[in-house]
Amino acid sequence: MCIRRIVFAHAKSIYDIETPFYSQLGIKYLLLDLDNTLDSYRIYYPTLRAINLINDLREHGITPIIVSNNRGKRVQTYAHFLQIECISSAMKPFAKKIKSFLKASGIEHDKVMLVGDQLMTDIGAANAADIKAILTDKIVNEDQWTTRLNRLIDIPLRNNLKKKGKLPDWRTFYGKS
Repeated sequence: MCIRRIVFAHAKSIYDIETPFYSQLGIKYLLLDLDNTLDSYRIYYPTLRAINLINDLREHGITPIIVSNNRGKRVQTYAHFLQIECISSAMKPFAKKIKSFLKASGIEHDKVMLVGDQLMTDIGAANAADIKAILTDKIVNEDQWTTRLNRLIDIPLRNNLKKKGKLPDWRTFYGKS
């Protein structure tokens, strides 16, 4: 049995990452977690800063795609407003839906990065799909009840990783300081 090493970088927020950074890495597709990465789980329509981020990504030739464990209607409403594709009910950390989407779209794994706020779901899915990843902190204090349960594991794991110096900064981890 092969146990893979989990690989990712860390950023305080997706909104702190300069868009040219993705282009410098050759990223053409950015998989974006929705809840607590782009916006609160209570929001059906994107905030102005999410709209600006999506527009900036497009201007730099990067295709944003929402990938969320949340159910279809809300995720689809949010993505439709932004006029981008989405994968709802993604079942992260399992990568089956992500891999199927990439294969059906003819997208090469080395051209993709996932950005999300949870180690277990987002980083787990990125590693299972063999794509680059950036872990962010959550952007609002509130979480859905299921996410609150995940955080019971996530928070101690993060603290342990921080203590051991294993939460590398996005600016240096991918060799673009």
